Amino acid sequence: MKSWLFDSQDNRSPILIVDDIPDNCFMLQTFLESEGYVVDIAESGIEAIAKIEVNLPTLVLLDVMMPGMNGYEVAENIRQKLHLPNLPILLVTGIDSSEISAAEQANVNGVIHKPVDFDQLLGKVQSFV
Repeated sequence: MKSWLFDSQDNRSPILIVDDIPDNCFMLQTFLESEGYVVDIAESGIEAIAKIEVNLPTLVLLDVMMPGMNGYEVAENIRQKLHLPNLPILLVTGIDSSEISAAEQANVNGVIHKPVDFDQLLGKVQSFV
């Protein structure tokens, strides 16, 4: 997968996609790059935190169900431990919104449901980038 860290031709901040399923990452990356966005991938919560500490993304698209550190824990870590209250985070999940608690939703800026509606995704991305 292409990584924005090694693209010396483009100095825009990336959209960071965090998902433990490579096919999901590839699908989102392909779509967003076709729309002109710079994209980076993290396949775990720990990898996402490490990448955010080095290069702050414009937006984080964050899967909820991941092994090790789930999406809620990643969002909380970004907000509290990295002290980034204004970094936009969108959950990308198959979980129904009613199952996401108010506390969990407080750390994110919105939810995109799987299967992903690309028009909705693009609209939300455009509102934050």
